Amino acid sequence: MDRAEKADVVAKLNAELGSVGVVVVTRNLGMTVAQSTDLRNKMRDAGAAYKVTKNNLAKLAIKGTAYESLSDLLTGPTAFSTSADAVAAAKVAVEFAKTNDKLEIVGGAMAGQTLDANGVKALATLPSLDELRAKIIGLVQAPATKIAGILQAPAGQLARVFGAYAAKDAA
Repeated sequence: MDRAEKADVVAKLNAELGSVGVVVVTRNLGMTVAQSTDLRNKMRDAGAAYKVTKNNLAKLAIKGTAYESLSDLLTGPTAFSTSADAVAAAKVAVEFAKTNDKLEIVGGAMAGQTLDANGVKALATLPSLDELRAKIIGLVQAPATKIAGILQAPAGQLARVFGAYAAKDAA
């Protein structure tokens, strides 16, 4: 890789880091190509990305971003998992690490705050942005449903009373 290619890689990674909500640093402890591909596919399905880059290039790329504090974590064979959603990359990385002992969660950062491995695991337990939106819609919709049910109840009770009188008169 010549200087121009390295500069291009650094610029692309820097631009990507400027637009993501979370970065999870993982350590690859001998994953096979099939396992790496499986992890990349799972990340892509969740709206995240998994990128292996040389540590020196990654350190250059994180300069000037909110993730500058991650440079201490970049030792050995590391990779970045990134996503715009604050929990997507963390969820996929933690779930994959549970089933594969060759992937180690080193740490991460979110909104300028550095997280250790336990912080990333705690982040992975939070609901995703889509789940939160669904809960908010459910909470907003629930009172309207209850109000409609309450307003319809007296009319239903009156109909049952009239029905009972009609059945009594017919008998």
